[in-house]
Amino acid sequence: MTSLAAFSVVIWIFLLTAHGRFWQAGPVLLPAMPANTPDVAVVVPARDEAESIAQSLGSLLAQDYAGNFRVILVDDGSRDGTGAIARGLENPRLTVLTGSPRPAGWNGKLWAVAQGVAASGGAPLVLLTDADIVHDPRHLSTLVAQAERADLDMVSEMVALRCESWAERALVPAFVFFFQLLYPFARVNDSLCATAAAAGGTILIHRRALTRIGGIEAVRGALIDDVALARAVKTGGKIWLGHSALARSVRPYPAVVDIWRMISRNAYTQLRHSPVLLLVTVLGMAVVWLVPPIFTLFGDGLTRWLGLMAWVLAGASYWPTLKRFERSPIWTVLLPAIAAFYTAATIGSAIDHISGRGAIWKNRAYGGLGA
Repeated sequence: MTSLAAFSVVIWIFLLTAHGRFWQAGPVLLPAMPANTPDVAVVVPARDEAESIAQSLGSLLAQDYAGNFRVILVDDGSRDGTGAIARGLENPRLTVLTGSPRPAGWNGKLWAVAQGVAASGGAPLVLLTDADIVHDPRHLSTLVAQAERADLDMVSEMVALRCESWAERALVPAFVFFFQLLYPFARVNDSLCATAAAAGGTILIHRRALTRIGGIEAVRGALIDDVALARAVKTGGKIWLGHSALARSVRPYPAVVDIWRMISRNAYTQLRHSPVLLLVTVLGMAVVWLVPPIFTLFGDGLTRWLGLMAWVLAGASYWPTLKRFERSPIWTVLLPAIAAFYTAATIGSAIDHISGRGAIWKNRAYGGLGA
């Protein structure tokens, strides 16, 4: 038992010192104005987004960008009047397309994105964003400035997530934390490192990069589409990923079950639908997250002290993320329980896939064997 506790401590020392500074709450894009203002096409795929679409599109149409930009909304088979609400805005910068049926082999969202990109003309820059994101007027200018500053092929941001309900306050900060653990931003932003990732809420991509990779079609079947696109672009290009101070998601997750569904939709896909990787992940999560509190509470002597040390190190890694969300440090103590929830949702994702059900999202099934 002492050896296992010591192993947990060693893992945490490694993660904190040699895993791309994943625990940092940055980098953060601050408002900036670009020296050059190339044309930008903003593509918004939308499926059943009636509650947020007017607010989201309104924020995009109000951008202070000095160059030419247009917004293209692709209504992806909405049943709640999303397209009609968008058309009711009657803005000359806004084009609303009715999406065509999804061809075989395409992810539904990516097919909508591809249609929007095809309708975007020859704009040198394309901003891909979700229909539940609200943008500060300075956001587009800041993204273009960042792309220009380092001659980047892609700039992506983890937008501020809603954190109001009890379930959101308990579980959403950890979602960001675990994403950073999987894809340390410092490694993503290092052109010499293979790690690649993006956050689908905000992706500014150069047309040259899209052309080089073969367009959206290159990742047409990907369920974790943002990461797949980032990997394609980083092969031969430069990407950047950070946190946004100028964009926020208004999508609510009022109950624990809503967050469970959000996690289980893609968790087993992240493991490439491999039972072996699932087993390794579950065992790894147990050693990293569950061993420290169990040995602290029920061990004795050196085993207890080692367990406590690992628990403290884990909590310390979580604190910068909690500060970003303005949450109490007490949640550092509860991180093992939160990690257990995420582990259970990952197992649930595998069960859904193996049973052929997949996860249901926007009235579509994802990830089942029959999907």
